[in-house]
Amino acid sequence: MNRHLLSINDLSREDAILILDTAYELSNISNAPIKKLPTLRGRTVVNLFFEDSTRTRISFEAAAKRLSADVINFSAKGSSVSKGESLKDTALTLQAMGADAVIIRHNASGAPARLAAQQWMTGSVINAGDGTHEHPTQALLDAFTIRKHLKSGADLSGVKVAIVGDVLHSRVARSNVLLLTKLGAEVTLVAPPTLLPVGVEQWPVKIVFGIDDVLGHVDVIMMLRIQRERMTDLFFPSEREYSRQFGLDSDRLRQIPKTLIMHPGPMNRGLEISAESADSVNSVIVEQVTNGVHIRMAVLYLLLGGAQRELLTAVNS
Repeated sequence: MNRHLLSINDLSREDAILILDTAYELSNISNAPIKKLPTLRGRTVVNLFFEDSTRTRISFEAAAKRLSADVINFSAKGSSVSKGESLKDTALTLQAMGADAVIIRHNASGAPARLAAQQWMTGSVINAGDGTHEHPTQALLDAFTIRKHLKSGADLSGVKVAIVGDVLHSRVARSNVLLLTKLGAEVTLVAPPTLLPVGVEQWPVKIVFGIDDVLGHVDVIMMLRIQRERMTDLFFPSEREYSRQFGLDSDRLRQIPKTLIMHPGPMNRGLEISAESADSVNSVIVEQVTNGVHIRMAVLYLLLGGAQRELLTAVNS
């Protein structure tokens, strides 16, 4: 694997499967009396978040602590960043503190890549979401969840996945398309034309313009949040109209009794997904959060810790 995880493109198919397999082994410690491994003892991991986050930040923090790393949580609000400090100077400060890995979330697409390319730090850089670009660990946890429920093999060959909603502003959608297709899944994007990015025709996906076109024809339906905070124009007539055409409501839920329902969170209940759908028996939305800890443990382990053989010995001992 590369020293950094900035994009799904940094991973080969074999790298992705290694992460999924490692996460599975690490998930075993969740049922152990002591939910901790000494693998990263003495290492320092920094959560560098320039955007608000709950699930991703806490998930990375829990993952690092379960591997016995020291964790520093850095929020742009209330820090020198709010006084105008540059990304470079922030990085140099973290380097001076001995950070072995920096997990960065930033509102600018490409910020993690710039941090890694400029070599302001000697540690690993992990992208926890940059602008509308990518969110690689979210895609990994989604693939882990799908494989756990639907596949016994290494990859996702033959699994049919529909990604529904605000694809234009979704870094989760981009990373999922890259990873799921890399692992052999068939991906369909479902969105109004106004919420599809320029050049989407070149992506290795099918495109349809109504959620009813995929109901009953896919194994997984992944609902995306409408990202109002990134919208400066009118992308659909009204929220009610959007929900009518693209929302997973109670009537549609009854048509897909065996389809896995996913959402990266946070959810706009009543807009892209109804409360009944989010809480249904075939929803794995809460489980995605749990699996996020396993995946992020695996990423930190493989970037900072060592070979999988050593891991298996540690987990099984």
